[in-house]
Amino acid sequence: MKVLILTNLFPTPWDPLRGAFNRQQFERLGQLHEVDVITAVDFRERLGERRGDVHADHLRTDYFVFAFPPRIGRSLHALCWLLSLWWQRGRQIRKARYDCLLVSWAYPDGAAVGWLARRLGIPYVVKVHGSDLNVQANHVLRRPQIRSALTGAAGVVAVSRALATKAVALGAHASNVHVIYNGVDASIFSPESRAPSRARLGLSTYSPLLLFVGNLKASKGCLDLLEAFPALLAARPLARLIYVGTGPARTALLERAKALGCLDRVEMAGAVAHAELGDWFRAADVLCLPSHNEGVPNVVLEAMACGTPVVATRVGGIPEVVPVYAGILVPPHQRQALSAALIEASARRWNHKRIAAHARGFRWEDNIRQLDAILRAAVAESAVTAGASA
Repeated sequence: MKVLILTNLFPTPWDPLRGAFNRQQFERLGQLHEVDVITAVDFRERLGERRGDVHADHLRTDYFVFAFPPRIGRSLHALCWLLSLWWQRGRQIRKARYDCLLVSWAYPDGAAVGWLARRLGIPYVVKVHGSDLNVQANHVLRRPQIRSALTGAAGVVAVSRALATKAVALGAHASNVHVIYNGVDASIFSPESRAPSRARLGLSTYSPLLLFVGNLKASKGCLDLLEAFPALLAARPLARLIYVGTGPARTALLERAKALGCLDRVEMAGAVAHAELGDWFRAADVLCLPSHNEGVPNVVLEAMACGTPVVATRVGGIPEVVPVYAGILVPPHQRQALSAALIEASARRWNHKRIAAHARGFRWEDNIRQLDAILRAAVAESAVTAGASA
C-alpha cells in the first residue's frame, strides 16, 4: 500500500530527537509498505537554528510549516494546520494518490486530517497518545473537532486501554478502537550490570542514582520530583538526581534546586540521542516519571527492559504496564507520597531479571503486525464502500 503519515511527533532538523517512538514504528511500517511522513513544524521553531539531521530508514520524509495565531484561537488550530499543509504540500499529496492516511496526534493533527481525508476520498486512521485526548478534549471548542475526527476514522489506535476508553467516551465506535502498546528495541534496551554503564557515562559506581528522562515541563512532573528529592537525600545522602532532556522548566529546576540546598546533587544532562539512552537506564537505580497525564510513555517500557524499576504516577496507561514487582505508583501532584515511594524504591531489593523479562513482552514486531492489519482493513472497507456506491 501507499501510506501517508501526518503528525507533529517525528524528528525534524529543528528537533532531531522528537517522537522517537513514532520514528521506530514508522520505520518498521516502511519495510512493509511505501510510506511517506510529512511532519508539522511550528512556525516559531522553524525560525530557529537547525539542530541536526533527520535519519529515518525505509521512509520518505518531508515537513511543512504550521502557521497559526499564537496564544489565541486554539480552537482554530486544526483549520490553520490544514490550510498550512494544503498550501505547502497540497499538490504533492494530490499527485501521490495514497491508499490511506495515518495521523498521529488527535488535535490539531487528527481534526485536520479528517477534513483532508474526506476531500481526497480516502480512509484515515487516527493514533492517539495521551494529552491529545486527556487534555485537549476537555476544551469545549476543541472537543467536537476531536469527536468528529474519531468518529470519521476507519480506525483509532490507542497506546493504552485507558486511552481507548477515553476515545469511546468521546464518540469513537468501540469496534473501531484498537489498543496497541508501543514496542521496545531490545538491541538498545536490555539488562547489563550497572558498573559498565556508569563507567561509560563517567558516573560514580556507588552513589544511588535517580533518573528522569523526558521533556522538562511541569506536566511531566519534573518539578514535583525535585520537591520530593530532599526527603530521599535525607535517607540516602549520597543520592544524585539526573535529568535527561530539555524543556522550558530547566531554569526553574536549577533555581529551585539551589533554594532547596541540593543543587550539588542535581545534574542536567541535556538531550540524549535515543540510541544512547540504554546506558542511562542501566546506570540508574530508579527511573522516576511523575507525570500529571500520560498514555504509555516509552521511557517506562525502555527502563524496565533494562531491568530498572520505576516510580511513576498512577495516570493513563502506566498502571497497565507497570506491575507491582517492577515499580511503585503514586497519585499525581502528591509530593509527600512521591518522596515516600522514592525512599521505599531505593531500599527495596528488586528482581531486575524479572522486570526485564516483563518488558520483553512489548515487541515492535507485534505492534507493527497489528497496525498493518488495521490499515489494510481500512483500505479494504473503503474499497467495498466505493464499489457498493458505484
